[in-house]
Amino acid sequence: MEAARQYNVHEAKTHFSRILQQVETGEEIVISRAGRPIAKVVPLRPKADRTDYGALKGQIHIHDDFDELPDDLAEAFGMRG
Repeated sequence: MEAARQYNVHEAKTHFSRILQQVETGEEIVISRAGRPIAKVVPLRPKADRTDYGALKGQIHIHDDFDELPDDLAEAFGMRG
């Protein structure tokens, strides 16, 4: 994995637009003060639009037996026998 590009605070202020362009293409940028990293600028991931009920309809499948305890576990806990 490639190391993040690093700018000192003065460079970051001077080249802020360029830094944003780099971040938009997926790069991570580290901002440092006196050679010590203090912040990282990273791309935002798009939020999933899950504001409406049913937004995941058709994307999730729950098996009919999802809440049934397997026999070996039931026996281990003395629930069958």
